[in-house]
Amino acid sequence: MEQARQFVSAVLAGFMIGMGATAFLSLENKVLGACMFGVGLFTVVVFQLQLFTGKIGYLPFQKKQYLIELIITWMGNFCGTFLIAKCVQNTRIFTQDMVEKVASMTETKLNDPFFSIFILSVFCGILMFIAVDTFREQQGAAIKVIAIFIPVMVFILSGFEHVVANMYYFSMAQKWSFHTVVLLIIMTLGNSIGAMLLPLYQKGFHIK
Repeated sequence: MEQARQFVSAVLAGFMIGMGATAFLSLENKVLGACMFGVGLFTVVVFQLQLFTGKIGYLPFQKKQYLIELIITWMGNFCGTFLIAKCVQNTRIFTQDMVEKVASMTETKLNDPFFSIFILSVFCGILMFIAVDTFREQQGAAIKVIAIFIPVMVFILSGFEHVVANMYYFSMAQKWSFHTVVLLIIMTLGNSIGAMLLPLYQKGFHIK
């Protein structure tokens, strides 16, 4: 029953990240779009939904069974992003401009060397841990909001790779192939390593 709850929560998290990504695709202003994307992560942390990039950073502090929870989360996130992509594709907001924008985005990712994708994923993982952990640990509404929206804007405007967001973009562009799956695996590894850098530092020096 607990695993079923985790999966449903992960599906909802993926759906919300997809909703933020839909807002990004819908807006011509890239800065404003990056800001609106943050609504997805903000919803995830407020409602404590299961998002892979929000959970993986805490692996060094968890028991072995946490790995199962992470796998369930990853799968649920994928289902959520795929679901919202299919929903959007059947609405009037799925315009030719959106089609061309997401096609261009995914083509860039698919043509990028694996090592580049990995590095950009590590950078994104660092930012996601900063966002989620600051929201969890700090007091005050203002710092919590800033902690979510600023890292999200940085990773989007910088072109860093977020595995869950890319699940949505690939689904929207209908660019699924063996190569796409390999890229998602590389992004997953990069996001994971990046998210665990600060926790491992904290654990190694008994900061937390």
